[in-house]
Amino acid sequence: MGFAAITNWLRCQRPAAATASGWIAFQLGVLLLASSLLLAVPPLFWALLQGSRCHRRPWWSDKLNRVFALIAGLMLLSAPWAHSGWLAWVGLGNWLPFFWGFWGFQPYMATAAARRRVALLFIASTMPVLITGIGQLLFGWSGPWQALGGLLIWHMAPGGMPLGRLSGLFDYANITSAWLSFSWPLLLAAALESWRRFPWLLLLVVSHVGCLYLTDSRNGWGAAVLAVPLLLGPGRWLWLMPLLLLLLLPVLFAVLPGVPELLQNGCRFLVPEAIWVRLSDIAFSDRPMASTRLGQWQVAAGLVAERPWLGWGAAAFSLIYPIRAGVWHGHPHNLPLDLAISHGMPAALLMIAVVLWLLLRATCLGINQAGLFERAWWAAVLILVLLHATDLPLYDGRVNVAGWLLLAGLRAACWPQGFKQQQPLVLLDDV
Repeated sequence: MGFAAITNWLRCQRPAAATASGWIAFQLGVLLLASSLLLAVPPLFWALLQGSRCHRRPWWSDKLNRVFALIAGLMLLSAPWAHSGWLAWVGLGNWLPFFWGFWGFQPYMATAAARRRVALLFIASTMPVLITGIGQLLFGWSGPWQALGGLLIWHMAPGGMPLGRLSGLFDYANITSAWLSFSWPLLLAAALESWRRFPWLLLLVVSHVGCLYLTDSRNGWGAAVLAVPLLLGPGRWLWLMPLLLLLLLPVLFAVLPGVPELLQNGCRFLVPEAIWVRLSDIAFSDRPMASTRLGQWQVAAGLVAERPWLGWGAAAFSLIYPIRAGVWHGHPHNLPLDLAISHGMPAALLMIAVVLWLLLRATCLGINQAGLFERAWWAAVLILVLLHATDLPLYDGRVNVAGWLLLAGLRAACWPQGFKQQQPLVLLDDV
């Protein structure tokens, strides 16, 4: 494929609201996102500048933007009083720029065809994650790998991070699992739509599931199962849900306490040991309470109760938890609690309300039932939301950007009339 053909392909399916240069830059940014935030940010930033002027109405006409403005005000108000000092100001970078991105990226996902194109780019972006992850565990690949004179570095931990768990290009297996989890329904939609024309998609599906399994992430395993009924839709649940339950029964019997020993041993023979040991947490049964999610949530709830209105400041949990519990943890493994600790309960509740409203609004409009890729997009958002109930993958910049792009796409699907119409695009072959 020559340069002209590639350029034409990138220009295809451009939403009428998007500029040509912004649409091309946006696609390049999504394509590079999993591999490198450094490479993805420049084209995404250009796309954001272009997209911000493509709205038909001013930003305050969208009520969600007003809510984000209120949340931003609360975050800025809490920063000067933060227990975490200057870290509170640095932590605002995880939120404030993305409120703008939520607005500015919407024109690029204003149509179902554009969202399908972006979903395919997310799948393509995932390929380096799969390749490096498989190479890491099967062939012993290790880093650091450098490019561009050291500006670009991939820290490939030998044997995975933690050891034995697939992490690939990411710093930790749970982050890899989060990326593979939200991209899984997108890939499944592509495979269901086009596997007859492109049989190699089935190999990609197997590789994706295998890598997700090798991350040894319980969240990832749950997301892999959850995506199937969400993607296939309620019309198939009559036979699908009993089938899934039947397939999951051996796993449940292998893990749950109180199951007769003969039945449990038989199920443990059928289910891979890595799964039932991980799910029953036998490998970590001797951990102190302070090292568990429940211990972190208990301390986090106490911190919220002590300073409920403006919180303690970003990153305060990592400073206070070692003093309270004697063990260091960087965050409480729950996004609502982390937001409430950092910026107060009002900001946390408003943020939760926005995300839930988007999911419910899309459901009421029937977007999550409109087609394979629309259902996949809705499922990807829901999976990322659920992952943040027991972990915080958003602290990896690539996952954070991807999550906000998915949210922006969901908002664009709910409000497609809010964008300007750009001039028709002339392809190079027509010149």
